[in-house]
Amino acid sequence: MKRLLAAAAVLATLTNTALAGELTLFADSNFRGNRVTLERDARNLGDMNFNDRVSSIAIRSGVWQLCEHANFDGRCIELGPGEYRNLPDFNDAISSVREVTRGPGRGPGGPGRWDDRDERGDHGDWRGDRGGWRDDRRGGDDVELFSSQRFEGAQVGLSRDQRSLSDVGFNDRAGSIIIREGRWEFCEHADFRGQCVVFGPGRYAFLEQMNNRISSMRRVR
Repeated sequence: MKRLLAAAAVLATLTNTALAGELTLFADSNFRGNRVTLERDARNLGDMNFNDRVSSIAIRSGVWQLCEHANFDGRCIELGPGEYRNLPDFNDAISSVREVTRGPGRGPGGPGRWDDRDERGDHGDWRGDRGGWRDDRRGGDDVELFSSQRFEGAQVGLSRDQRSLSDVGFNDRAGSIIIREGRWEFCEHADFRGQCVVFGPGRYAFLEQMNNRISSMRRVR
């Protein structure tokens, strides 16, 4: 019995390790520059000389919260598995990170596997396919818009281009966004005009300068 319990304890430890999330932080956009890979929470990136230095991120597994101050304080965003070549509104502004959902997630190689077969090119950039994050618990729409910050209020799910969000009753109403698949451009005017931003898979609890200003959207990748 003791041997059986010991074996079960070892198996549980290995299982928890296998399910731990993993992400790599890069000092420059497009996965260039110095980097640090984490498999556990970091309350202060200054401890590893990476405070306010993050400009791009590759997440292999798990959903991670990234905050502008130490101890997970200040503005925060949540990102799932995928490649984030740039960080609008959070470039060189991240001081702490922690995993908020454990599990292998979904990388481009399938659940629990990130297809990283020596993809670094001559210039040191990360050449993997764009990771698509899907949270099947919330349905099959590629994009979900919420009328309030932090994914609250009225919501609408979309999976195709919208030349005018008035057609779905959501013009100038989006306060937060969840993207499960693809890279999407969001613009302040109909027909993809005016100021635009591009977001990849992830959870955007705050939209900063685009809050309640989005009138059209289209998939760009």
